[in-house]
Amino acid sequence: MASTPTPIRELTADDLAAAHGLSRAVGWAHRLEDWRFVHGLGRGLAIDEAGVLVGTGLYWPFGDGFATLGLVIVAPERQGAGIGRRMMTGLLEAIGPRTTLLIATDAGAPLYEKLGFAALGTVHQHQGECIAPDEPLPAGWRIRPATPADVPVLAALDAQATGLARDHVLHALLAIAEGVVLEQDGTPVGFAICRVFGRGRLVGPVVAPDDAAARALVGHWMGAHRGTFLRLDIPAGSDLGPWLAAHGMPEIAPGITMARGPAPAAGRGVRLFGLINQALG
Repeated sequence: MASTPTPIRELTADDLAAAHGLSRAVGWAHRLEDWRFVHGLGRGLAIDEAGVLVGTGLYWPFGDGFATLGLVIVAPERQGAGIGRRMMTGLLEAIGPRTTLLIATDAGAPLYEKLGFAALGTVHQHQGECIAPDEPLPAGWRIRPATPADVPVLAALDAQATGLARDHVLHALLAIAEGVVLEQDGTPVGFAICRVFGRGRLVGPVVAPDDAAARALVGHWMGAHRGTFLRLDIPAGSDLGPWLAAHGMPEIAPGITMARGPAPAAGRGVRLFGLINQALG
């Protein structure tokens, strides 16, 4: 490997096969298609040594006020060499004054704290071969397929839940995934999107007014894909965890939600019960 650090550069589409190799090397289940999807929505940086990709990091701006950050990976054989800190410094310089959100492991949190991040809460990854729940919808509730024409309504619900403007992400998701809308007496009150990801399928985002509505939306996808591998990343504060575990999706690993700057105003009437993924939030 080179003894002199090479400049950080832009991560391009031509790098994604090598980036996918890095994620496999650290045990992540992302497919190459998953890399292509998130790269197309944001920007990335790369670090090379002797012409070999050894570090990646991506970020996704949401207007002038906020960004999320993720897929910060260092080749296993080069961990501990300062590459992760170099990558984070480069990403934060590129993001600028926006509040930056990320999900950290216990091992990564101390570095992020030194860079000005503070813990906000936790995220819990649940996955497994799902068991379909047998829970009828309450009177007045209806779950129907989502269409591209629903994006303005879904984006408004998502913004209330997250405090972020993610219209373009929802458009992109519905182009590759299936979505459903929960209506109460004819009014949309929540939605959930399910797509192929990693080892199977991932349900997210899930936006709903309460736990019962979130269970109805997630339960819809459990029924549609019963007996197959599903993943759901849930923020702390709901009762979904034990319910998911009882339906074949135990908790695998927790993460720490962190912010550098003022957190967005979230949870206004509806809440986020499932993340798009741990990079996009």
